Amino acid sequence: MPQKAPEGRGPVRYGPPAPDTGLPVPPVLTALLSASAGRTGPEPPGGGAVLREAAAGYWWRRGLRTHPEDVVAAPGAPVLLLALLAAHGGDLLLPRPCPAWWTPQARLLGRPAYHVPTPAECGGVPDPYALLETVRRIRAEGGDPRVLLLSVADDPTGTVPPPELVREACEAAVAEGVHVVSDETWRDTLHPPQDTVLLSPAEMCPQDVTVLSDLGGALTPAAWPCAVARFPPADPARADRWTDPRARVLDVLTALGAALPAPLVPAVTHALDEPADVTGDARHAAAVHGRLAGAAHRAVLAAGALALPPRAGRHLYADLGPLRAGLAARGVTDSPELEDHLTARLGAPVPGGHRFGDGTGALRVRFSTRMFLGTTGEERSGALGAGDPVELPHVARALTDFGAALAEFRTPAARRPTDPP
Repeated sequence: MPQKAPEGRGPVRYGPPAPDTGLPVPPVLTALLSASAGRTGPEPPGGGAVLREAAAGYWWRRGLRTHPEDVVAAPGAPVLLLALLAAHGGDLLLPRPCPAWWTPQARLLGRPAYHVPTPAECGGVPDPYALLETVRRIRAEGGDPRVLLLSVADDPTGTVPPPELVREACEAAVAEGVHVVSDETWRDTLHPPQDTVLLSPAEMCPQDVTVLSDLGGALTPAAWPCAVARFPPADPARADRWTDPRARVLDVLTALGAALPAPLVPAVTHALDEPADVTGDARHAAAVHGRLAGAAHRAVLAAGALALPPRAGRHLYADLGPLRAGLAARGVTDSPELEDHLTARLGAPVPGGHRFGDGTGALRVRFSTRMFLGTTGEERSGALGAGDPVELPHVARALTDFGAALAEFRTPAARRPTDPP
């Protein structure tokens, strides 16, 4: 009798969702969506001219020269990444850990994907020397590495790699003839934007980098499928479908029927224009989630576990390896078991590191800061509207319970004399 895979243990359909803000949809976007509900005309593959013009303006404001003909839009980042990988061909290089939704795209195409270690101080970008060694090893074994995926505002670690590291990794990839795809979904969720330097790889290697951004990271609700990609600027008169990656991506999207839902387009276009009625809430939400991530980080360290300080996003990646003995005493010996235990204990999804490219033996998990906002709409709105959400009673209780859940894994030998039993 065939055995059924354990529920939630690794099939793609059980992959963890991206953490959302917990905010209600901005009224202006709701109104635009409602007004467009009757649109029946199809949106062209890659997005219409007005949407692409708005996306070009989004990148111009971030110092990247962009024209509408350099932009492609699709219904979600996974399908857009699938088209990008299909267009470039070859093997894929990924940092370890990496977003849970990256690797399945390579698997769907039957492409090998190789994980490269990240440096100790951050995630999102592979160590340049390890990257060069991995490329040479793959080629020696008959492989063909062509694409490096990286992230300058990382999921799952929440870190922002320093610009000099990004430059070194990109220059190493380009020198080996590897194209860089920079996932910048979380770049607009910096916790202390005035204290964090984020540079796009496209600023460093403008002809060798494609930028990918899922708008659900900051500007639109996570449930609205829309992502945009910026290709290296090219002369449209010299582009053809056989040599131009953007043209090949459009071919793939057309074959998949992957066009944006027409009723979404006006609202998404408005969000890309970044008016104050959209960006004000987004910036405040980023600051609130930053405060919660900082509090969660302190709780992780207080329990004796490890985590890099989060600088962006709505998540925290923790290594509970130092608590291995206490976890084993509770029957938790690997990442899937840790995921099951903490999800049940905290009452919120806590995906294990095996979903992000780490080995099952590594006791790592990603925590979402949304779990601290509250369980009702009123509690979430109160937390997101507070000057300091950590001082709210229901947030303080959630953080206390979080710390207590981690402290349960500490063995008696690991406790300090002043610790409570």
